[in-house]
Amino acid sequence: MTENPAFWLPFTANRAFWKSPRVITQAKGHHYLTDQGQELLDGFSGLWTTGLGHCHPKIVAAIQSQVSELDFCMSFQVTNNKAIELADRLAELAPASINRVFFTNSGSESVDTALKIALAYHRARGEGQRTRLIGRERGYHGVNFGGMSVGGMMPNRKTFSAAMLPGVDHLRHTHELSQMAFSQGQPEWGLELAEDLERLCRLHDGSNIAAVIIEPVSGSSGVLVPPQGYLQRIREICDQYGILLIFDEVITAFGRTGAAFAAERFAVTPDIITTAKGLTNGVLPMGAVLVKDEVYQALMHGPEEMIELFHGYTYSGHPVCAAAGLATLEAYAEEHTFAQSRQLEPIFERLLHSLRDCPHVIDIRNFGLMGGVELAPRDGKVGVRGFAAFLDCFKQGVVIRNSGDTLSFSPFLNSTETELEQIVETVRTALLRLA
Repeated sequence: MTENPAFWLPFTANRAFWKSPRVITQAKGHHYLTDQGQELLDGFSGLWTTGLGHCHPKIVAAIQSQVSELDFCMSFQVTNNKAIELADRLAELAPASINRVFFTNSGSESVDTALKIALAYHRARGEGQRTRLIGRERGYHGVNFGGMSVGGMMPNRKTFSAAMLPGVDHLRHTHELSQMAFSQGQPEWGLELAEDLERLCRLHDGSNIAAVIIEPVSGSSGVLVPPQGYLQRIREICDQYGILLIFDEVITAFGRTGAAFAAERFAVTPDIITTAKGLTNGVLPMGAVLVKDEVYQALMHGPEEMIELFHGYTYSGHPVCAAAGLATLEAYAEEHTFAQSRQLEPIFERLLHSLRDCPHVIDIRNFGLMGGVELAPRDGKVGVRGFAAFLDCFKQGVVIRNSGDTLSFSPFLNSTETELEQIVETVRTALLRLA
């Protein structure tokens, strides 16, 4: 490593990082190895990405084979067999009526693609006045300008506020500590929060709203679980006003909630689903936007030789990424990963909530294999205590993540109970000695 590395890390305090860098050089199964020879249990499965474990042999073999057979093929007026096959497999896996797939390279791109599809859909149907987009406070939808605009995380927005998309509004977030603290699974209180969408429809006139985008379970803002009945009520209001409902499932899809999609787990079918992360087990960057057939068909008009949607990316449907995606979906099926995740959920819930009486803990939230332990912030130093806990766990040999003062957990979908116990006990040790 050079004395002045060129690498500018994302979402990182770079000056502090390079004083004591944490550098991973190898990964296998559920563990990392650092450049200092330290073995780490990965308690966050990459970055919500790698539910099957690192360097899964089936995925590695598929990539090695594909890159020697077809390394690249554009998807503008041409395509490749792997992209076609992966799209069909995703359509089979998705909720009924969602059977069209548009490939991207990341969750951020999936979100912006979904927003553009929603606007194009209404315009094609003669409702071009539907231009308003509704996000949610504390929502995270990536870092492109569309996603930032509908997102509701202040640190991501403040520097770029002057360039946000116009015509965007936000629902109230769904976390109320005084009513929901230490809920296990979906909180009983909070259904009435969905009525905030009704308020916005009255404010802007529902006929001007194109789409509502929400995460079924908010991940990056500290694991915010929807109240019982909340998502169902949002769906009802969208149907009432002719608004498209977009589920951002970049985190929640592919087993994280114990099902192929959170839409399946909550029994609420949106019009559009955004995905990435677990699509390739995090091995290669790829995203996909899954769309109801009626949305797709609305754009299939005019001369057949005319491009229906002027949108796409150089690497849309990249054959090597598609091969990784196919191998990942096959591994999920062969190893019964989604069922395994669902079976681990009560064990994870019990262990996580055992931290309730630890110092500084003011809330614990969980759903599927997603967990958040919220700490009281230090006076005038929001996020410092959470980051200190992250560093302590890293030194002990376990990787978690802090979102401000919330410690976030995303264990492997095929974790062992012993590994889950190690993660929780490591955090307990850190909390007991945390100032």
